[in-house]
Amino acid sequence: MMNDTRKLVARIISGDPGSFQKLVTDHQRLVGQIVFRMVSNPTEREDLCQDVFVRVYQNLDRFQFQAKLSTWIARIAYNTCLNFLEKKRLPLYEDHSPAGETIDDCTGVAEAPDRWAENRQASVRLSEEIDNLPVMYGTIVSLYHLHEMTYAEIGEILQLPDGTVKSYLFRARKMLKERMTAKFEREELCA
Repeated sequence: MMNDTRKLVARIISGDPGSFQKLVTDHQRLVGQIVFRMVSNPTEREDLCQDVFVRVYQNLDRFQFQAKLSTWIARIAYNTCLNFLEKKRLPLYEDHSPAGETIDDCTGVAEAPDRWAENRQASVRLSEEIDNLPVMYGTIVSLYHLHEMTYAEIGEILQLPDGTVKSYLFRARKMLKERMTAKFEREELCA
């Protein structure tokens, strides 16, 4: 895997545009999740995502392979957002975007429609609750569960000790459990 990454980086540095497009495609979801958790304005989000990849391209020759490429890119995304928010003097934003569903979300459904709808509804609720977590907690939950990063990788991105990442993840899970349980109980009472 590391060998493939080295080859990809070498091709990009040598000027192969198709290789950089592959890097963008492979990491756009990760960058998007970090940016969308921290910045509210959709136009600013798009600009920041582009800015992240411009910075990646400009600094790729400095990448030392001491960490995963995805960790390095995530760190650039996180720092780019922090710099942007500092310049605007805005507080970190807890993204409250509506749960928009696309046709891609519905393709390849192998379960019964009612079961799929129930699972989808639970997924949307969970996503909404993650969005309502403090920014740091939501970012850690996303990086750990959605991008399957280790405590060490997340700590490197957020410049936190591994133990702090683990503690924040524990707290975030506890908050999510409490909120989801309370929401479920309220719905049961109203039904």
